[in-house]
Amino acid sequence: MANWLEPFIKNSPVASQEALADLLGVSRATVNRLANDHSKLKRDRAELMAPHLGVTAEDLMLNRLPWEAKTSAPPDGEHIRRGLPLGSAIVVATVEAGAWREVDEFDQSDPEWVAVPPDDKYPDATQDVYNVAGDSMNALQPHPITPGSRVVAIRYDEIASRAPLRDGLVVVVQRSRNGGQERELTVKQVAWFDDRIEFQPRSTNPKHKPIVVEHDSWEDNGVEVAIVGLVRDIIHRLPG
Repeated sequence: MANWLEPFIKNSPVASQEALADLLGVSRATVNRLANDHSKLKRDRAELMAPHLGVTAEDLMLNRLPWEAKTSAPPDGEHIRRGLPLGSAIVVATVEAGAWREVDEFDQSDPEWVAVPPDDKYPDATQDVYNVAGDSMNALQPHPITPGSRVVAIRYDEIASRAPLRDGLVVVVQRSRNGGQERELTVKQVAWFDDRIEFQPRSTNPKHKPIVVEHDSWEDNGVEVAIVGLVRDIIHRLPG
């Protein structure tokens, strides 16, 4: 199979596949295998590669070359095309550490809409709202995320090239198993190390443990890990 990655590298600041491997902290053999077999590319790795190549994770997943990506519709037009009213977001799921739920691909229930202002930093990106059911972030500083609240998150694959992972970011992490038929969604804070990324709880409950992902793997004990959202706001509900 032809090297699908080469055109992306030629149109980026990265000098070579070897240089990309060094930036990602993985072996050069790993990048070479990936470059010769696009089917091996997982979204998690695409999200790590995209900022270095100056494209989006979606470009890499679709093998869509950078000059093709530039022909996409304007942000507002794209928002309308998706059927999303401006200033609104859909409640897409519940986040709860340790709660595995079966994925319902045929859910026909009416979506719940929440009024949210466009994000000031990423006004062109899609926002999703998540209900918070767990206490894994109830000690986050300076803004705890408590059960019963909601978080507003930007879809990470749309902004990965502008918001590379770094210490302190709060993200929505998805772990999937059984071929993607079951998933766990949880909010965690990023801690970056030379050999791994940890998605850490900030909780008064000691049962919660970090999700640890090696840079060369993006699996946690054989369970696939993906970042699906960058948390940008918290909506607290007051009793009344």
